[in-house]
Amino acid sequence: MATLSLIHASEMSAPTPLSILGKVFGYPSFRGPQAAIIDHIIAGGDALVLMPTGGGKSLCYQIPALLRQGVGVVISPLIALMQDQVDAMVQVGVRAAFLNSSLDWKTASETERRLVNGELDLIYVAPERLMTDRFLDLLDELGEANRIALFAIDEAHCVSQWGHDFRPEYIQLSMLHQRFPQVPRIALTATADELTRREIITRLGLDAARIFISSFDRPNICYTVVERDNPRKQLLDFLQNHRGEAGIVYCLSRKKVDETAIWLDLQGIPALPYHAGLDAQTRQTHQQRFLREDAIVMVATIAFGMGIDKPDVRFVAHLDLPKSLEAYYQETGRAGRDGDPAEAWMTYGLNDVVIHRQRIDESISGEEQKRVERGKLDALLAWCETPNCRRTLLLKYFSEDGTPCGNCDTCLEPPELWDGTVAAQKALSAVFRSGQRFGAGHLIDLLRGKRTNKIEQNAHEHLSTFGIGIDMDETAWRGVFRQLLAGGYLHADAANFGGLRLTDAARPVLKGEATLSMRRPAQKLNGKSRRDKPGQLVLATRRAFAAAELQLESPQALAMVDALRQWRSARAREQGVPAFVILHDKTLHELAARLPQNTGELLNVPGIGQAKAERYGDAILEIIAAQDDTKVAKVALFSD
Repeated sequence: MATLSLIHASEMSAPTPLSILGKVFGYPSFRGPQAAIIDHIIAGGDALVLMPTGGGKSLCYQIPALLRQGVGVVISPLIALMQDQVDAMVQVGVRAAFLNSSLDWKTASETERRLVNGELDLIYVAPERLMTDRFLDLLDELGEANRIALFAIDEAHCVSQWGHDFRPEYIQLSMLHQRFPQVPRIALTATADELTRREIITRLGLDAARIFISSFDRPNICYTVVERDNPRKQLLDFLQNHRGEAGIVYCLSRKKVDETAIWLDLQGIPALPYHAGLDAQTRQTHQQRFLREDAIVMVATIAFGMGIDKPDVRFVAHLDLPKSLEAYYQETGRAGRDGDPAEAWMTYGLNDVVIHRQRIDESISGEEQKRVERGKLDALLAWCETPNCRRTLLLKYFSEDGTPCGNCDTCLEPPELWDGTVAAQKALSAVFRSGQRFGAGHLIDLLRGKRTNKIEQNAHEHLSTFGIGIDMDETAWRGVFRQLLAGGYLHADAANFGGLRLTDAARPVLKGEATLSMRRPAQKLNGKSRRDKPGQLVLATRRAFAAAELQLESPQALAMVDALRQWRSARAREQGVPAFVILHDKTLHELAARLPQNTGELLNVPGIGQAKAERYGDAILEIIAAQDDTKVAKVALFSD
């Protein structure tokens, strides 16, 4: 490891943010608004930073913490991940530690001693620990000596009661400004709509803060939504194109998580379950395996994922509808943090709409919160049903303009639209004439003239709507009812076990005063939907990214990457850290492309700063020398 005197800002000659970026982190230039944010914090200003996952939020507080006097205090809700965050900082020579409930008394006391004695550049702390009298006393001592560089409030959307990850303890963080008014604060999040942004500002007292909003676009992620048919078979088909890759599969219930993880294992796909019903040790073990091993699929509820810093997650799949577009963006944002192609895939069906509307109606929340949640669900359903570019609509939700991306299912295979007015009238009439108390399954049977053995339902054979929909199959009618629910023409009545009722919006459709354009179900080819070929949509994009950005390589260069990867894995096992903490995959590819011959050339490789060069440089140069027997010809990394 490099000696601290070589990298610590207080001992460098005229350090600047750019010099710290290069010498410590190994990057030649800032991205987007990073430089402006860092300058603002160094000057003592407060900031609210909205930047997508993988956009480099951490540098926005790490570099100011190194350049300002004192220690940077990072508040994070992610106890299980603090160790990896600290390990990453130690790898680049930054003096970092964490304080949370996972530490024994002796280790915690030693960390507190280092904090008080000025031996730390960054301290990561859970909000619960921060609010204890003991820790506040330590902060008071540091504050009186002007030795707090900044407060960084990570995952700031946790303060929002309207948000998807609300944490009550975050509301108390407003006291930081009251107690330490001279210390700059930076609140960071990867996702927040306008309502959530306003609440972050209000609850954290950031009214005078400068707001930095980066583009929410993640162009390397291909978005795909498929109509639910046989979800396990659809998931398995999807995963065939991601064999040997790490990914996350989200499910709504703990039971479904456990069952899906077991089933995937039986299919030969290494999978682990993660949900709040598992004991803490099991959750931590599974999370560490996911972070530190290759090709693990984590099957999880939303209890897993916030702040996951694994760069090579190649896919996120949803077997159930998430709560909102914010939640969806946050969850899918865990894929492709390294900038390489990744895929966000979801199955979606009629039952999703009913379940989520019932969940909102039956919750104990106040009417105002229910209204907000209904609005968020409506936006998500509109996104699922859109015939237009998914990325454009997703960006619009976050108040950002976009153009058709060519990298989502609706761009690559535009859905067919049809005039669904008459079908909608038939469906709405069936709801009304049957008493507005039956679910979609029975209503579809009614429309298609299907007889049942249930006495009450047999009476519906005499209704004028019985059999009027025989011209459409069950799949098409499911699509009609799903789109009517998503469009707000029907409502699932929680008090009547999800029975469908008409809304005011249905009246003009029934009276012929409004027309409806609908998506036609994806065509089936040999029993399989065109969109049940998941993963295929992203393969061409992956090749294009590889050719344009990685600019690799011949078989010799690929062999060099493999040799570097094996060396990296061995070092990671020795140190008990994830492999990407040692070096990212992109850095390995850069090494194979540039073939540095000495320490000076090594320091020009993105991702290798002074500490890593001193710790690993000799070994890396030795591997390159051993592998570089012939000149490496540059060809595309991926070939047909």
